Amino acid sequence: MPQTTEVRHMMRKHWVPVAAAASIVLTLTTVAAADAQTGVRRSAAARPTADGCGYTKAVPADRFKGIPAFDPAAAARPYSATLRTSQGRITFRALTDKAPCTTFSFRFLAQHAYFDRTHCHRLTTQKIYVLQCGDPTGTGSGGPGYSFRDENLSGATYPAGTVAMANSGPNTNGSQFFVVWKDTKLSPAYTPFGQVTGGMDVLRRIAAAGEDDQNGPGDGFPTLPVDIDHVRIAPR
Repeated sequence: MPQTTEVRHMMRKHWVPVAAAASIVLTLTTVAAADAQTGVRRSAAARPTADGCGYTKAVPADRFKGIPAFDPAAAARPYSATLRTSQGRITFRALTDKAPCTTFSFRFLAQHAYFDRTHCHRLTTQKIYVLQCGDPTGTGSGGPGYSFRDENLSGATYPAGTVAMANSGPNTNGSQFFVVWKDTKLSPAYTPFGQVTGGMDVLRRIAAAGEDDQNGPGDGFPTLPVDIDHVRIAPR
């Protein structure tokens, strides 16, 4: 696998060549070149209505909890999420005003205990600097049984502390997300939906311990296991 692979859904076990992978895997240089050649700039989705998030049945359906029914009033309510992990707590402020569909989905899954007793399956320490979580299968290929549209992509950047969605192409968001532990350059293709407010020290400690390089140098399973015991949602 190329070292510059972006944050797509990826298998943690039984790695396969990029050309044969079920998920879409693009490199940073490939994405940048494609954007330059087409002149197409990805933009955020329009502000959603009651059915504007595009929550659609999809496979796989691991630990299926149903499909969210978007409620604009409920989606607008600010909240913080705390990931209680085996390495310490990581808290982030949900960007409900900028990514209402994404934050509504994350809250739905968290309140249905979807993330409980799962682990973060991927850590990258070269080129990009993220901890990827949200797959109950622990393989990097799992999903909640539905997908939804991208949002908040116009001018998106990924400084340290950003929480964003992993995906397998445009509008394929599910349950997998990543937390940026060091400023990272990515194409604006991953919905930013949170900002870390506590636990950057935890992330840096996890990163400092490294990973097992199973996806290539600087990309693999964290040496320090990051087990998510529970995700707590608190009003702000």
